Amino acid sequence: MNTIRKITSVFLLLILLLICAPASSQICRVSSGSDSSGDVRFIDVYEYDYVSRKPEFPGGDAKLVEYINKERQYPRQAYRRGVQGRVTCSFVVNTNGAISHVCVVRGVENTLDSEAVRIFEKMPSWHPGSIDGRCVPVRVIRSVPFRK
Repeated sequence: MNTIRKITSVFLLLILLLICAPASSQICRVSSGSDSSGDVRFIDVYEYDYVSRKPEFPGGDAKLVEYINKERQYPRQAYRRGVQGRVTCSFVVNTNGAISHVCVVRGVENTLDSEAVRIFEKMPSWHPGSIDGRCVPVRVIRSVPFRK
């Protein structure tokens, strides 16, 4: 009987937490590295779909594809071995439009992953995203295709 009471109490507590917890699905935490003590530090950024004005590459999506195609350098060994695929990366467009916190979300192979990160890190500043006219940092997810 005591075990049933404990399980019921935990279950009710979980329901209360779910009901009372604020909805924060529009914000995610991105690692900003670690400090001198070794503790990992995070920054809060908005998810792409939850901002009123989404960040935009200068010239729009067509210019973004053009930029990726121009900058992409297929790693020679991966090309010779026939390695191909789509490397998906996430990055933050900061309030000034600068790109930071680039990381691979879904990789293909180390050399292709590194090339995709290089492309995004070298990318020019975007038009920042905003909520109610106020610029906010936004996490964006984009892919770089590698095909023979």
